[in-house]
Amino acid sequence: MPSLLAPLKSAREYLSPTLKTSAFLTRGVLTPSEFVAAGDELVYKCPTWSWEGGDPSKRKKHLPPDKQFLVTRGVPCRMRASNLENVVGESENEGCASALMGGGGDDDGEWIVSRILSEEEVKKREEEKLVEDFDLLDGEMVEKLEISQKKIGGERPVEAKEEDDDEYADMADFEDDNILTDEAAAISSTTATTNNDSNSNILKVRTYDLSITYDKYYQTPRVYLMGYSDTGSPLTGEEMMQDVIADYANKTVTMEYHPHVAGVHASIHPCQHGAVMKTIVKNLTKGSEDSGEEKGGPSVEMYLFIFLKFVSSMIPTINYDFTMDVSASTKKREIYVIYYQST
Repeated sequence: MPSLLAPLKSAREYLSPTLKTSAFLTRGVLTPSEFVAAGDELVYKCPTWSWEGGDPSKRKKHLPPDKQFLVTRGVPCRMRASNLENVVGESENEGCASALMGGGGDDDGEWIVSRILSEEEVKKREEEKLVEDFDLLDGEMVEKLEISQKKIGGERPVEAKEEDDDEYADMADFEDDNILTDEAAAISSTTATTNNDSNSNILKVRTYDLSITYDKYYQTPRVYLMGYSDTGSPLTGEEMMQDVIADYANKTVTMEYHPHVAGVHASIHPCQHGAVMKTIVKNLTKGSEDSGEEKGGPSVEMYLFIFLKFVSSMIPTINYDFTMDVSASTKKREIYVIYYQST
């Protein structure tokens, strides 16, 4: 359930002054106009996202009436994050964390960049393990067979082999008069089983509506999520937490009222967004300078692409659209976007 302090938090945001001066590169935060510019770029690059005005009675004066928040609907979520026990440990995930967070620092806080193995990676690892197990088993069987043959004095006599071959060859003359009847019965049984299990073979996929608002108190974007079952019924708060990494569920991600639409949503608290974005931007800028590019940092239009990339570490199984190529160069470059489509 939402916190009892929700009305006080809403009043706090209302009374907070509106940021007028850009602090994107120095503090990792945005002005309302920068939030709109970043949102326009996201909508342009990712057509699944769009602007909405929401409830007219809840509109914020510091944002345009038709650009109160961003939303993407029907985002597929095929598996539960809470059921994924193959979270990569820190040693294996160090490269991923270092790429965004720079390997540590005072500004990093306790932010965790998690990586979940995909279904394909899990299947591949299981197949490799199975092959290794069979190879080991085959080796043991061959070794035992060789030892057994040595104990009994070598291979069986040729005459004994020929007698066995003749014995099994006689089986080819056997013919079952009821073979057609047996085959028909088998086909009928298989068809009945298939009909009974047809529904169990359908992949049941949850979907989510994600929205991004501007939090005037923290001066950063804030993500809200509303989940639906495969039948279209709204998920409970407990069910939505199944799709959040355990390190964040009911801590960083809590149930809150949406500022623009009715209903309780899962919300990613923005208290550390500014510090995390500052660290990421700092490391992106340092990386571009080390590579010999012009001094500067990523443009403010790239903010939401970077933001959504690190948010995905908390909700890795909710496959919304976000950029996979973030550059800190001041030169204009093409941004590549992956579009996830439900099948």
